[in-house]
Amino acid sequence: MQNSSRHAFLLGCLLILGLAAGCGKKNQTAPAPATAQKQPVEVVNVVRRDLAESLNIVGSLAANESATIRPEISGLVRAIAFDEGQQVKRGQLLAKIEDAELHAQVTQSEARFELAQLNLQRAENLQQTHANTKADMDRAHSEFATAQADLELLRVRLDRTEIKAPFDGIVGARSLSPGDYVNPQSVVTVIDDLSRMKIEFQVPERFFAKVAPGTKFIVSARSSGNTGRPDQQIAGEVYFVSSSIDRATRSSQVKGYLTAAPAGLKPGMFANIELVLSIKPGALTVPEGAILTTPRGAQVIAVRDEKGEKVADFVSVKLGLRSKGLVEIEPVGGRLDDQQSVVASGVGALILFPGARLEPRPQKEQFRVGGGD
Repeated sequence: MQNSSRHAFLLGCLLILGLAAGCGKKNQTAPAPATAQKQPVEVVNVVRRDLAESLNIVGSLAANESATIRPEISGLVRAIAFDEGQQVKRGQLLAKIEDAELHAQVTQSEARFELAQLNLQRAENLQQTHANTKADMDRAHSEFATAQADLELLRVRLDRTEIKAPFDGIVGARSLSPGDYVNPQSVVTVIDDLSRMKIEFQVPERFFAKVAPGTKFIVSARSSGNTGRPDQQIAGEVYFVSSSIDRATRSSQVKGYLTAAPAGLKPGMFANIELVLSIKPGALTVPEGAILTTPRGAQVIAVRDEKGEKVADFVSVKLGLRSKGLVEIEPVGGRLDDQQSVVASGVGALILFPGARLEPRPQKEQFRVGGGD
């Protein structure tokens, strides 16, 4: 009897608590449905511009002309007529080889030549009076020609005792001193013409057909004394393209001239080259960060006006050339015009869907590419 009363009491308490809880819920206000929030996005405009297809490679700088100076005859070095690192002119004397013996031979040959000349004159006088034979005239002519040739040969050899600069330039270190014996294989010095700089590089086989004399390029090089500063941008133009492909490297040798190269550039330095292969005019371009890659292909998110609101419109595009952070696009099944606003970056991380409400903001200056368009 007591147990039954206790059970009835507990059931009554539970019933009272349940009624109280139910009354409390009825008194609470139902929550309002959440409104859709605008997604802040950075935007840029689609821009129609001339887009360059370029190739970035590494090249080596070279002097306009460079020559290793060697003597043409053997002999003792009598004098060195230049200072190392000196600017010299074409035809300027660089070194002198001992020529005393050649001077004596020239004097001897001059005497023989004068005698042959006199004998020829006598033979011609006698020929007028028919006092000599045709054989005598032929012999006099032959002796005169031989003496003249011998004299000219010795004078050429004498002239070769003077080693001269073949062009204007700067001489390097000398490897000889007065008193050294030299031959045609001996190196006197090296002379470089730095009035204009060349650059040599290799172009891969697949780009070979797009490079020809006249192709433009930009060289980025850091000259001596320019440490800590941005690389200098120097324009250039191709003047030589090899007619064959190297089998080992599958590339072709190309050479170009630099225009207005700084004095700090030296032959042998490496430099980065941006070779302009072609230019496509009027291409629609967006920053590469604006491209959304999906299983259905590449897309951009255009910002459209809909009932006074900015909303997202996903437009499929076909990608083309890429250059300096920009990519060419061609709309596929949608519409994209010049100056159309598109989401600039982070499209893969944003939670967006077609028709999503947007809050467009200009892209930050430090993240813009293509001149801030």
